[in-house]
Amino acid sequence: MHPLVLVAVGGAVGAVARAVMSAAVQARWPSLMPWGTIVVNISGCLALGLLLGSLESRPQLAPAWRSFAAVGVLGAFTTFSTFELETLALLQRDALPAALVNVAGSVLLGLLAVWTGHAVGRLV
Repeated sequence: MHPLVLVAVGGAVGAVARAVMSAAVQARWPSLMPWGTIVVNISGCLALGLLLGSLESRPQLAPAWRSFAAVGVLGAFTTFSTFELETLALLQRDALPAALVNVAGSVLLGLLAVWTGHAVGRLV
């Protein structure tokens, strides 16, 4: 299968997964804070770290399948532009503390999740 087709199919999977997870989290914990986006971004960081860490010892996996998962699925799943838009919305509501928690929490937890996922992925 052509690599771009795999990326497109992965993108469809990731976009649907993002919509479902984000809506489920936001419904479970309704709040001014965009918890759905935060959970999607942090779990996407963890998944990307796990994937890339585990692939370091598996060079035999075709690059097209790596692109399917990393670029397609996880690229569509994580939502940086939505994160930025929701942060702007918090600022426009004069919710500076919530905006700062959103930015700092997403960046720090995302970095921790990628690092953890990568470390665990290297072990499997």
